[in-house]
Amino acid sequence: LRFSEDLTQRAGITPLQYLLMLQIKGFPGRESATVGELAERLQAKHHGVVALISRCEVAGLVKRSASGSDRRQVDVQLTEKGQECVEQLAGLHRRELLSLQGTFTVPDVTTLGRK
Repeated sequence: LRFSEDLTQRAGITPLQYLLMLQIKGFPGRESATVGELAERLQAKHHGVVALISRCEVAGLVKRSASGSDRRQVDVQLTEKGQECVEQLAGLHRRELLSLQGTFTVPDVTTLGRK
């Protein structure tokens, strides 16, 4: 977590902004997600996600548009700048995780608690 926090802050964004962009990037079957879908995936209140989206929009990372399928909803998608940012940060996170490969071991969960 510390690595991720430091990395995102050096990139000029917050860890929450990065998580929001990851959720948009990884949304199954589409290149956008609604505010409600993002709130659900981030386990956050709708109004808090709206504020987060607004900050990302000001930073040029995302853009909002009326949903094509339901005009009452708002779709959020990455801008080119947001796309580049999330790809760069995800690559750095991946390298860090790969560098830790073999450092940590996970016990066999089927044997935990047995005597």
